[in-house]
Amino acid sequence: MAPTNGKWIKIDQKTTGPGARSSHAITIVGRKAYAFGGEFSPRVPVDNELHVFDLEEHIWTVATVSGDVPPPRVGVTMASVGQIVYVFGGRDSEHKELNELYSFDTSINEWTLLSGGDSGPPHRSYHSTTADDRRVYIFGGCGNSGRLNDLWAYDTVDGKWIEYPAGGEGLQGRGGPGLAVAQDKIWVVYGFTGMEMDDVHYLDPAQNKWAQVETRGEKPTARSVFCTCAIGKYVYIYGGEVDPSDLGHLGAGKFAGEVYVLDMEELEWRRVEDGLGLENHPGPRGWCAFAVGRKGGELGLLVYGGNSPTNDRLGDIYFFAPCE
Repeated sequence: MAPTNGKWIKIDQKTTGPGARSSHAITIVGRKAYAFGGEFSPRVPVDNELHVFDLEEHIWTVATVSGDVPPPRVGVTMASVGQIVYVFGGRDSEHKELNELYSFDTSINEWTLLSGGDSGPPHRSYHSTTADDRRVYIFGGCGNSGRLNDLWAYDTVDGKWIEYPAGGEGLQGRGGPGLAVAQDKIWVVYGFTGMEMDDVHYLDPAQNKWAQVETRGEKPTARSVFCTCAIGKYVYIYGGEVDPSDLGHLGAGKFAGEVYVLDMEELEWRRVEDGLGLENHPGPRGWCAFAVGRKGGELGLLVYGGNSPTNDRLGDIYFFAPCE
């Protein structure tokens, strides 16, 4: 049975950091979190600095970098494999979709442009990214001609892109879905297709086929742009938009604040008791930067910033850890 309890810790920021923003990305390498991109005003990229947060000392710094520095962008994603950070896609200051893949070597603070143009996945923003110990996976998002339902992986050992079959009719193109690797499958959870969705699909790489599954239990309401965390056979989701704004990306919709967990073997959802409404809880939000990693030896979900129900960008940091 999935753990149904968890705890949030609000992390004190001892130095001035990147500040409030949404539609940005973060990933964890060792004891440090690397944040990039985002917006304070809707659709206006804030900067292209790589901000580094020490998860033990709680201190922000700005990395002194070399190489192919990515331009500012929103709706961008990040993931890490080993000591290398990978950044893909997003939307630039002229609202153009991007498709470059960059790597950042945290040992030498160097950016490298790995692919772009006609190679690799098509241009997109507000897609989803995750990684295992070798591959970085890219799914969906908003492309030049509408929402996408394609799945790609960048093999960090071979240095090549792998294109998987696109999702079938049931897996509509979508932005802001959950993406996770669990049980040797690649899972797509919920997302926005023009409406908030509550469906769950997976690709089995061994058979190269998609399947849609029926889930049961305490099923969360349909949503998008939420935080996703895979730990073993469990996938946790937090927050997200459950009702879009009439102003689209310029406004704030209705956001959720709960944590749910899906057992990928039993396909059963359960609500996690995590202190919603208490002072140390992040509350309702969406469009956050989030990453799976360790803090103080505990494996969990790091959440930084996002958009609030009042359409104010947030700059706080929380860490969620499941517990029995």
